[in-house]
Amino acid sequence: MPEAIQFLPPRSEVLSRRAAIIADLAGILPADCVIHEGRELVPFETDAFISYRRLPLAVVLPRTTSQVAAVMKYCHENGIPVVPRGAGTSLSGGAIPQEDAVVLGLSRMARILELDYANRTATVQAGVTNLNISDTVAVDGFFYAPDPSSQLACTIGGNIGMNSGGAHCLKYGVTTNNLLGVKLVLVDGQVIELGGKHLDAAGYDLLGLVCGSEGQLGIVTEATVRLIARPEGARPVLFGFATSEQAGACVAGIIASGIIPVAIEFMDKPAIEICEAFAKAGYPLDVGALLIVEVEGSEAEMDAVLENIVEIARRHEVMTVRECQSATEAALIWKGRKSAFGATGRIADYICMDGTVPLGKLSYVLKKTSEITDSFGLRVANVFHAGDGNMHPLILFNANDPEEAMKAEEAGNEILKLCVDAGGCLTGEHGVGIEKRDLMRHQYTQAELNQQMAVRAAFDEDWILNPSKVFPLEGRG
Repeated sequence: MPEAIQFLPPRSEVLSRRAAIIADLAGILPADCVIHEGRELVPFETDAFISYRRLPLAVVLPRTTSQVAAVMKYCHENGIPVVPRGAGTSLSGGAIPQEDAVVLGLSRMARILELDYANRTATVQAGVTNLNISDTVAVDGFFYAPDPSSQLACTIGGNIGMNSGGAHCLKYGVTTNNLLGVKLVLVDGQVIELGGKHLDAAGYDLLGLVCGSEGQLGIVTEATVRLIARPEGARPVLFGFATSEQAGACVAGIIASGIIPVAIEFMDKPAIEICEAFAKAGYPLDVGALLIVEVEGSEAEMDAVLENIVEIARRHEVMTVRECQSATEAALIWKGRKSAFGATGRIADYICMDGTVPLGKLSYVLKKTSEITDSFGLRVANVFHAGDGNMHPLILFNANDPEEAMKAEEAGNEILKLCVDAGGCLTGEHGVGIEKRDLMRHQYTQAELNQQMAVRAAFDEDWILNPSKVFPLEGRG
């Protein structure tokens, strides 16, 4: 395991009381809600950012908000760190525990509590999967817009923690744009509600602060989210280019023209080949880069928008234009894109980056990304949400080779610094977690970090919630 990233030292006074803590937790929750045996803890030692592993002190799986509150009150009073966990799909190490921490998993809080079509909202428990909401309301002509690639497994609580996005966030926004209210358990066990079905709540925008806070301000147990009526029609179109730079320039041209498609997804040649081999989606293999552009509306609306997009693509020397002809073909096109991470895992280990850059810098950053990975002797496959500049270069390496694994991490750090230096930021939707924690100094000054940490400490002055994440360990307030 690489040792480039450090964790806070375990609290010895907590470790020494492990047996008593487990007994106390078993008194607070039903017996089947507390996990503490070694083999049973293994599934919780890491998340999708599998380079780092730590066995937690114990795992609790409450079923109600009151049970979450009781656990938080006990841990707060006894100085026990708590690591919130949804489905464990975090790609930044956001749910990795440490030896003195209780993992508080929300997977058993998986009920849809209310569907309110009059107000176009759904109220759900935090353990409900992202896709379950859309599947449930589809029969009534609605959907939930954020659609990360892991939406089959990832949960609403985790989406809120990382402010997740997805392919269709270009038009509909990320989680924060589709979140109306939450029930939040504070570090001391108090339960508060932020927002609701109404818009523009009075006072400070604490809901906006909680969304993207990576489980450091409290535990979200319920959420009210926005439902959107399904469009009349939707049509993905494939645009093939000779180079990644041409495809990147085309994206910038589309957005600069004032056209906002539902989605603009990017794949370079390595990603095209990987995804096509897995999904058999019919992607062109004779191009250097591919854009999946989806438009929606009536047939006349889609035709008109696509005519303009095709004209922009021609100005950027597009080689291939292929419009989707059926629902089956559309499903295959998106299956290939949404399977990119899993398909890549079949051929190599990889680290997935998550920097975001201004659209005008896409071509430049793509070129420099290739130069960076080449300099480390590594391969890269680029697949990302091009419409909002949220890049996901997949750095391929052999995890069984410690030297190559370290090179992959170093290359990833250089790519993230490149994104910041190009006017972008460290993360678009995966969060900071452990992965980008020590790069926060590249994005922010110490004064800026101090202000953020002061806000965090106002919610949790003893730093027991997800303590090793987001902020550099050195210089914490």
